[in-house]
Amino acid sequence: MFVIRPAIQDDLATLLKFAKMVHFINLPADRDLLSAKVARSRRSFMLHAEDAREREFMFVLEDQETNEVIGTCGVLSSVSWPGHPQITLKVRRREHFSEDLRGGQVHTTVEMCTDETGPSEVGGLILAPGFRGRADHLGALLSLVRFHFIGLHRELFAPRILAEMMGPLTPDSLTPLWEYFGRRFINLSYREADLFSSRSKEFMLSLFPKGEIYVSMLPPEARALIGRVGEETEPARRLLEKQGFRFDGQVDPFDGGPCLEAERDAIPLVRATERVVLLGTKELGTASPEAFVSNPGPTGFRAMRSAFDASAEGIWLPDAVVAALHLKQGAMVGVTPLPTSREASRRKPRKGTP
Repeated sequence: MFVIRPAIQDDLATLLKFAKMVHFINLPADRDLLSAKVARSRRSFMLHAEDAREREFMFVLEDQETNEVIGTCGVLSSVSWPGHPQITLKVRRREHFSEDLRGGQVHTTVEMCTDETGPSEVGGLILAPGFRGRADHLGALLSLVRFHFIGLHRELFAPRILAEMMGPLTPDSLTPLWEYFGRRFINLSYREADLFSSRSKEFMLSLFPKGEIYVSMLPPEARALIGRVGEETEPARRLLEKQGFRFDGQVDPFDGGPCLEAERDAIPLVRATERVVLLGTKELGTASPEAFVSNPGPTGFRAMRSAFDASAEGIWLPDAVVAALHLKQGAMVGVTPLPTSREASRRKPRKGTP
């Protein structure tokens, strides 16, 4: 049995190990930065962070049999604000035609863009290698539970939700795009620049050139990375696209990975999420519909995938699930029927009293 819960300081060593496996800007491989993020997350879950700029929710996936943390993901309420922009590269196609030659060329250009409008972002997802590719789809569980949480707390998140996908990396976790492009203007390694950007974006604004840059000047192996994702990231992209995320023509300036975007209230899982009354426990068979279910309490958020049965008055869950989520009969339960279950959509429980 696997439960998703908020990260705590006791998880720090495991989170640092995960961070060293990847190079996510919102999962930095720095103990002090991670510790501060976990502390900020705890305040956010307890609804003590009134400013959207301070709200960040870090989840971990815990194996209940071993008490081992095997994955993490996160949601940020705001990734930019005045004076603290989100920085991307806008990708465009430019067509040039010569009347004399009766021919022309199509070129790709990139240009640094900034956004201070404060969209929310999902990110920081990683699952321990030994738990990937399993029949219970734990990676999908981590990815999609974020939308369950957003659905429970829409008021905490912006109307626009972003997802920055990681571009392809070499076996030693580097990218030719940064070596041939970014490092021409910023004399830091890919890892150094990525980590430093989690503290400040000023160096990007000061050192990166303004205006369009023709990427035809780059070697083919660097050009080919713009807008692509790594092989291990492709399943995550497909999951997000099923939830309505689309490429908006902007890419990450470090690895060229695409930036996906969706409207919060159009995301199917967000729209399907509601709070209902726990009527009690019931033994359920394998034919029962499944849902994300959670204890939505601010001091004890816990979520998992479970079979359920529902009526107009509320929901029944298996006894083991109720125990794992620390619920009691009569409590409010967060519920998101899973889209893979046709039965779930027909038996969607009626909304209860928050």
